[in-house]
Amino acid sequence: MALHRTATHHALLIHGAGAGGWEWNLWREALQARGIAAHAPDLQPAAQGLAATTLDDYRQQMRTALSALPHPRAAIGASLGGLLAWLCGDLADALILINPLPPKPWTAPPSAAERTWPDVVPWRREARLTSTRRAMPDADEAATLYALRRWRDESGAVLRQALAGVQAPTPACPILCIASREDRDVEAQHTARFAAAIGASLIVGPGSHVGPLLGRDAARLAGQAADWLSAR
Repeated sequence: MALHRTATHHALLIHGAGAGGWEWNLWREALQARGIAAHAPDLQPAAQGLAATTLDDYRQQMRTALSALPHPRAAIGASLGGLLAWLCGDLADALILINPLPPKPWTAPPSAAERTWPDVVPWRREARLTSTRRAMPDADEAATLYALRRWRDESGAVLRQALAGVQAPTPACPILCIASREDRDVEAQHTARFAAAIGASLIVGPGSHVGPLLGRDAARLAGQAADWLSAR
């Protein structure tokens, strides 16, 4: 059993589209073992409902949540959460971006951008074991079943805005990018070019788009990222 240090640092963990704070369970353990208190809230729809929710609604939620944490504090985001972490970068002492949807001018042309997104993307209503396995090829069966029961619907407007790209200044804090070689949504090569352009550290590992959080290699990668963050 890991020995946990008293938390002296804080990290806001920002999940990806259609997921929730639950996808950070392994990362919470790795961070806590190094004295970093992890906070993983669920993104909330706007008061008018999910169909009316915009990227700015999520951005404001995460900026408020990060501002409430004591310094030193980090923002860690995966996929859509990576873009949201970037949009909070001026408030953070460090950033970790995991297979992130990149901002302008580095917006990638992922295959998802070519789709037509409805106002509410029915990922929870249409969740199936076969499609979850396909999205998580590097996860074991327990993790796949866990995710299957927890996917949530998502705002189409948020996805359209995020994939079209948004612009924000490059944060001045240290940044680590993590890329998965088998990522079919944001290619590892694109994340590597993005990291080089902004002067970020880079870890490239095996796995799918969600593999760094939910795959068989997630615990080891979380430990690497936590060590990088502790060294900052």
